[in-house]
Amino acid sequence: MAENLVAVIGGTGLGDALRSFIDDADEQHVRTPFGTPSGPILVGSLGGRAVAFLNRHGDDHGLNPSMVPYAANIYALKRLGATAILASGAVGSLRKEIAPRHLVLADQFIDRTWRRRNTFFDGLGAVHCEFDQPCCPRLRRAVVAAAERTRAVTHETGTYVCIEGPQFSTRAESLMHQAWGGDVVGMTALPEARLAREAQMCYALVALVSDYDCWRPHPRGKDSHELLTEIIGNLNHATQNAIELIAAVLQGGATLCDDDCLCRRSLQQAVWTKPEAITKSRKARLSVLFR
Repeated sequence: MAENLVAVIGGTGLGDALRSFIDDADEQHVRTPFGTPSGPILVGSLGGRAVAFLNRHGDDHGLNPSMVPYAANIYALKRLGATAILASGAVGSLRKEIAPRHLVLADQFIDRTWRRRNTFFDGLGAVHCEFDQPCCPRLRRAVVAAAERTRAVTHETGTYVCIEGPQFSTRAESLMHQAWGGDVVGMTALPEARLAREAQMCYALVALVSDYDCWRPHPRGKDSHELLTEIIGNLNHATQNAIELIAAVLQGGATLCDDDCLCRRSLQQAVWTKPEAITKSRKARLSVLFR
């Protein structure tokens, strides 16, 4: 099966800005066994491809990272026919060379979340998906290639530390994240990427650097208002860079996802519970994920 819809998940900044770039948008309200998604999904076209756009934080940025209905979001996108996800999210930098306004194409994650539903399969059985490469290598290659055609400084790899939030890290935690090998820190990539793998969807993340995390002291002489204004300015600049990159990916001729990709077969060997122990009603409830 050739790729169908490409899902685009907008995070802080991009979630509001990208909406106006979707042509012939039609709002879809999708019901799921996991509740209501963050908001209506806009199905239309961008860069010549069919896309399904979802604002992760909902209208008016009303959902903090811990309250985002990640399972409902991924299930709804899969139900609409999306097989690949281009996600975005604001992050703080843990490295001097990764400066505000840069983009980072994360290829690894460290999970420090604990309040969030991180699997679809509670109540069905034991399901264990491979996750050593949490972002689809094939989709990432297409994003890396597209980045070469854009103006932004884009780092081709990076380890994303996902914290629970909604509070930011302490300085001790920030230094620990550096020592662990983290490159950026954010609050939204997980369990989103885990659930995408369970839904047999290709997933790639564009991280938008808004500032340096608190391992690096703020410049002296700047008050909190000036610092916030600077961070918002950085995020707005990074948002425009991300829009340019996502458009370049969608306008490119590369196949972003098809059934030859291992992500699209992630459940083949993942279900360890004996088939006879799984009721038909439970299997039917999650049949969308097995497509």
